[in-house]
Amino acid sequence: MNHSSMEPEPEPIEPLRYLSKAEATAMETELLQDYRFGQQQLIEIWGHACAIAITKAFPLSSFSKKQPTVLVICGPEQNGCVGLVCARYLRIFEYEPTIFYPKRSQHSLYQDFTMQCEKMDIPFLSYLPTEVQLINDAYNLVIDAILGLDADHLDSKEPYSSILVTLKQVKIPIASVDVPSGWDPEEARTDGINPEVLVSLTAPKKCAASFSGKHFLAGRFLPYDIQKKYELNLPEFPGTDCMIEL
Repeated sequence: MNHSSMEPEPEPIEPLRYLSKAEATAMETELLQDYRFGQQQLIEIWGHACAIAITKAFPLSSFSKKQPTVLVICGPEQNGCVGLVCARYLRIFEYEPTIFYPKRSQHSLYQDFTMQCEKMDIPFLSYLPTEVQLINDAYNLVIDAILGLDADHLDSKEPYSSILVTLKQVKIPIASVDVPSGWDPEEARTDGINPEVLVSLTAPKKCAASFSGKHFLAGRFLPYDIQKKYELNLPEFPGTDCMIEL
């Protein structure tokens, strides 16, 4: 007798929610105002999770005889600060980050993150090597922390438009933070860089639905009430991991 037909049907798993730009902004505002997270705290959580994701996607052992050199390109807004924190943790994890941060913010919090990297003896470049050959030879990985969710109006302005032109030509892997630079957060990619890895912060944005590379999510810290309110349907995070590969 076949008993399998008598077993209860498993609960259907709701699909992961992909957020619009307005929803992501509203959720961050709630975290800051209602849940009393600090901006510095959120940037630290995200940057740490990004660094962990990089170590999963590109473990030190994968560099074999090459040096684990990483070029972290930081934009002027919050996404750039997440890149700074990521670089600091990569340094702690024995990678060799170098930072290119062409337009440093006057925001005191952002200056603090910059100082922390300088005190870790992480080198800062004064210019981006435009010769693609130089990037390909000098670095084994690029982290795109340039534009993100808030800075999509900057992709047509210098120096960011030139940076994107260069990044479209590099042969080494690119890992993007939250929204690949040059992408519209709401839509599938039409013309932008082509990263191998994407680390979504808090919850994935709508544009990530068309991303086909390795996709990590840094959202475990979210309070349950806010997860429920936005119907995020976050996956089960393994063990004590702060991020998960989707």
